[in-house]
Amino acid sequence: MHIAARTASSARSSRPRRHRLALRALLLAGTALLLAGCASTRPPPGVTAVTPFDVQRYQGRWYELARLDHGFERGMTAVSATYTAQADGSVRVVNRGYDPVSGQWREAVGKALFTGAPTTASLKVSFFGPFYGGYHVAALDPDYRWALVIGPDTGYAWILARDKHIAPAQQNAIVAQARALGVDTAALIWVTHERQDPAH
Repeated sequence: MHIAARTASSARSSRPRRHRLALRALLLAGTALLLAGCASTRPPPGVTAVTPFDVQRYQGRWYELARLDHGFERGMTAVSATYTAQADGSVRVVNRGYDPVSGQWREAVGKALFTGAPTTASLKVSFFGPFYGGYHVAALDPDYRWALVIGPDTGYAWILARDKHIAPAQQNAIVAQARALGVDTAALIWVTHERQDPAH
């Protein structure tokens, strides 16, 4: 009985300590994630964001022609991104795409902020509260017809265009630019646009 009582008492006294340790670990993990998110808003080594940049010309709908594979877009087709400049200097981001598995259109709405001067195409984008990821336009058509976007590192890359298709020669030239920046262009997924988005 005494042994059992001491064991029970010890277990009770250790619970607050375990709780404090768990809370401390959670806080440390959250801090690390936040610091990583802040660091990831800068252009990766070797990538320079386009300047001068005009967000008024960049805003509007872009079609995703190619991307590197990531869980949040995996399997999606007919993907587009629409950017709208806001009065407070931020940019509203609406990503849409068709999920063949569910047979549904999916949409994510986010917010982008310039990391410096708005004349440089280096932004941070958030779809999840205070956590931001880098969005850097590394190459841009003079007429704003296509763009090469790099994320927090070269493992995140997108080729965007105003049209669903571009000339093969232009496509090859953009891929060559991406490869020169360190993007694994052999892993690019080329997005089909056979479905008409009912929202457009």
